[in-house]
Amino acid sequence: MGTTRVASVRDRAGQSDFLRLPYRLHGGDALWAPPLLRERRRFLDPAVNPFFEFGEAKLFVAYRDGRPVGRIAALVNHRHNELHDPGAGFFGLFDVVDDVTVAQRLLDAAAGWLRDRGKETMLGPANFTFNHESGVLVDGFDRAQSLLTPYNPRYYPALIEAAGLTKAKDFYAWHGPVPTEVPTGVARAAEWAARRPGVRVRKVRMGGFAAELRLFRDIYNAAWSGNWGFSPMTDRQVARLARELRPVVHPELLLVAEVGGEPAGMLLLVPDICVALRAAGGRLTRWGLPVGLVRMRRAARRITHLRTLAGGVRPEHRRLGLDALMYRELMRAAYRLGFQTFEMGPTLEDNQPVIRVASRLATRTKTYRIYHRVI
Repeated sequence: MGTTRVASVRDRAGQSDFLRLPYRLHGGDALWAPPLLRERRRFLDPAVNPFFEFGEAKLFVAYRDGRPVGRIAALVNHRHNELHDPGAGFFGLFDVVDDVTVAQRLLDAAAGWLRDRGKETMLGPANFTFNHESGVLVDGFDRAQSLLTPYNPRYYPALIEAAGLTKAKDFYAWHGPVPTEVPTGVARAAEWAARRPGVRVRKVRMGGFAAELRLFRDIYNAAWSGNWGFSPMTDRQVARLARELRPVVHPELLLVAEVGGEPAGMLLLVPDICVALRAAGGRLTRWGLPVGLVRMRRAARRITHLRTLAGGVRPEHRRLGLDALMYRELMRAAYRLGFQTFEMGPTLEDNQPVIRVASRLATRTKTYRIYHRVI
């Protein structure tokens, strides 16, 4: 066994090793959905990714005998620190071979960089915030990765725990069939909400998408403000996400709930494009031809699974049944459009109101874990 060294990314060669490592590690895994390489390159570009307006990142690659065998990003999220804990740092974009020494050295490198910046604890993984893919999959390994959720082999939790990290928080994912009729309890709550004066649910207005995005940002930030680890999304973060997903959205699956004419809640479902991403294999072109693009478009016709992108109700309008009303309308629309299954979450393990609704509509199938270590 050769010598392991960890190097910070300082040039294009190092960045290329960092970007391409997951494709080398997971390329043979049929459950993994390889992201488009060009999108991942833009994600790391400070001129493109809004995270760098309020955060810092340092990338590291582990090598053995000159070959990349692991990677990690050390992160400082100043927005999170202002709201929660000024001594917290993060790690993310963690990928590694099944080797405890490599994992330990990567996590130690990230911890050392954070310690040098005055941080006292390290949380993660987060890519780059909890508004993006976060956590390590600790159960549900038999199910394919879905849009904007993390994926990793079974050995990751053991490697992370061997490096001294312990559980900070779990998130759950829920899967279910698109029903012809929603469960009785949800239907009753939805009907009760629909009869309340001034309550209505409408589709997102695609013609005024910019204004609708501002509504989405305001409702999302208000609804999630009290949740563990939450950092408000900025205009640029919302706009970037919208640009990426707009080509695949169905207006019927993007709903806004209003009370007295004022936006009070929203719920967004999008087709799970991971089927198309697997078909492309991470690249839109090969040998100068749009092979990946053609494969993506063909595979996109077979998408039957939906993913909850985001949802929430403003605190002052909770307990009005708006969440049940929006779910009822979305399930009806999903059935009309021919979708067969849907996924909810990730939901915080201690968010009991959301868990109660989720458990009526679907079955808990995955757990994602955020880890913690004093550094």
